[in-house]
Amino acid sequence: MLGHRQPRAMVTAHRGMVATSQPRATRDGLNVLKNGGNAVDAAVTAAATLAVVEPTMTGVGGDLFALLHTARDGAVHGLNASGRSAGTATGDSVRGEIPATGAQSVSVPGAVDGWEYLLREHGTITLAQALAPAIEHARSGFLVTDVVARQWNDSVSLLAGDEDAAQTFLVDGRAPVAGERFSNPRLAVSLERLARGGRDELYAGALAERIADAIQTRGGWLSIADLAAHTSDWVTPIRTVFLGYEVLELPPNTQGVTALEILNLLEPVADTSLKHNSVAYCHQLVEATRLAFADRDAYVADPRFVPDGLVEELSSKDYARRRRREITDTHAAPLYLPRPGATSHPAGPTAPGTGDTVYLAAADRDGNVVSLIQSLFGAFGSGVVAGDTGIVLQNRGSLFSTDRSHPNHLAPRKRPFHTLIPALVLKQENGRRLPWLVFGVMGGHMQAQGHVQILMNLLLFGMNVQEAGEAPRVRWTGDGVALEPGIARETAIGLAAKGHRIIDDGGGFGGYQGIRIDATHARLEGGSDPRKDGMALGY
Repeated sequence: MLGHRQPRAMVTAHRGMVATSQPRATRDGLNVLKNGGNAVDAAVTAAATLAVVEPTMTGVGGDLFALLHTARDGAVHGLNASGRSAGTATGDSVRGEIPATGAQSVSVPGAVDGWEYLLREHGTITLAQALAPAIEHARSGFLVTDVVARQWNDSVSLLAGDEDAAQTFLVDGRAPVAGERFSNPRLAVSLERLARGGRDELYAGALAERIADAIQTRGGWLSIADLAAHTSDWVTPIRTVFLGYEVLELPPNTQGVTALEILNLLEPVADTSLKHNSVAYCHQLVEATRLAFADRDAYVADPRFVPDGLVEELSSKDYARRRRREITDTHAAPLYLPRPGATSHPAGPTAPGTGDTVYLAAADRDGNVVSLIQSLFGAFGSGVVAGDTGIVLQNRGSLFSTDRSHPNHLAPRKRPFHTLIPALVLKQENGRRLPWLVFGVMGGHMQAQGHVQILMNLLLFGMNVQEAGEAPRVRWTGDGVALEPGIARETAIGLAAKGHRIIDDGGGFGGYQGIRIDATHARLEGGSDPRKDGMALGY
């Protein structure tokens, strides 16, 4: 339960399903399935719609990651469509820390290249077809939903600080309110360019020129050459087995290894004696999270800068067994260092907090499933809009470190540390590895913690795919432990007695979407988080 109200009903269907954080995106993706498209077609269509109707969280100027299972060969594919820093960017280019917003926080946007990669390799429709609903929403307008309206209002000062952003996203100097119709005709024109010319319009064409000009006139480094050099990459997913299920995540530069490490640390205590959101459960969860985050903050970066074999070590059962010796049942540890024997904690990414992301899941009648996540990082990203394009640019570059000794230090043409992680779970059925769950949790540094709590809810506490996403969550913030409303006061008291600092940070517990695949009964079961505006739909 979320607080004291009953959870939403789980959505069920037989042929296809889409779950997103916006009803329009869910419907657009489902329409693609109904018209004969596959899960990849539906996912890209829904992602493009989200780039219009949830501009606080995502857009053409952001990054994308995906995991997909293809039914024809039973393979799982990983896509890293995150962008890189400028070719002239170095730690010496920055005085102090990298700005959280503005032109110097901008890295190359990878989402559009990711859309085209997915459709070209695994889709059945064209990019123009996938963009058609998004173009219509941008041109004709859409009604702003409740959660988006609140986020938009919180971003007024950021948008007002950039003339192009204010002209694009503010209405007479204010944010649109819930239920108000908003259109973005400038973005509609840009999307039409992409529909005609494909990804090259953004990376080598007129849109590239406008993006580079917007950044350089504001004191940033990104150039047309940086955009032209961008490539997405197919990557091998990383995995562990948790309570008999195979959990897949993406490797660095994402924090996927962090979720796997937490699961491995928790598995020895994941039995029926552990009660949901009890003191014992929350203590174990927080301590495992703190250990895994110490490793994450020390080592996760562009894969070229991660030592060979380290990801395999951090995600192994043997490593977790050794690391668990640092967790006691009686009290919270005052400090965790990365990997036993380390003498210092290198400067890592920003302390765990919130982020602004969209996640979507799609499944079709043939057994193809897609787990896709896309983001600007902060609300409206950098706050920089590229001239008259209607495109707001992400601020992922702000996650680089300026410490030259750290693997995530700012350097030319380098991918930054990324919080974005889509997830996929496989189950052995009659000797075959089949998709069992496709899911994700939005919310920056909450994501790895959220993945673990969703899986514990499903596999240990017996919740269905909707209940698992609605149940109150725990979040370790770096400064303390935040407990969502609905968790018993006794749990807070018990955790404090163990030495945990209990804080009220007002939110940041993420947003979840998920689809469970019941192969035995040929049924899809969908869940969508009421912390967001979205829904799951099937047919």
